[in-house]
Amino acid sequence: MESGRVFIEESRRYLLEEYLPKIRRSLERLSQEDLWWRPNSASNSMGNLILHLAGNARQWVVAGIGGAPDIRERQAEFDRDGGMTADDLLGHLEESLRDVDAVLADLPEESLGEERVIQGLSVTVLRALYHVVEHFSMHTGQILYLAKLRSGMDLGFYRVSDGSVETRW
Repeated sequence: MESGRVFIEESRRYLLEEYLPKIRRSLERLSQEDLWWRPNSASNSMGNLILHLAGNARQWVVAGIGGAPDIRERQAEFDRDGGMTADDLLGHLEESLRDVDAVLADLPEESLGEERVIQGLSVTVLRALYHVVEHFSMHTGQILYLAKLRSGMDLGFYRVSDGSVETRW
């Protein structure tokens, strides 16, 4: 497999098989209040971060790379302070990631060097995809931290025995 295809496939794997399951598992232990709790007025809740991840991935990949209309209302992702359950949020995120994955599944590796304009920035397709995976990673970490903070529990993603690590998501 060519390196461009490997990059695309690994990006798909990180989004769907690493980050999404960790977010899903984090939300299993939380109340509705926990989901929308903000540490302070300058910070976001887990609900805001999930909406933001869905919006960002859709804007950068589905619209920016795939050419669909850009319908994102970014500020609304941060303004929301409830009204969606964990199941609602996960459904919204999963729908966005299904659309992202469909674009990436059909993305020719030769297009990674092509230029796109996303959020007013001129970027290559490779840079756009790298941004989405990196951005998803950062906010997934914030969601996991908030889930641990609110639940007071280890999220149980790994089991270590005899020097080997088993993933549990």
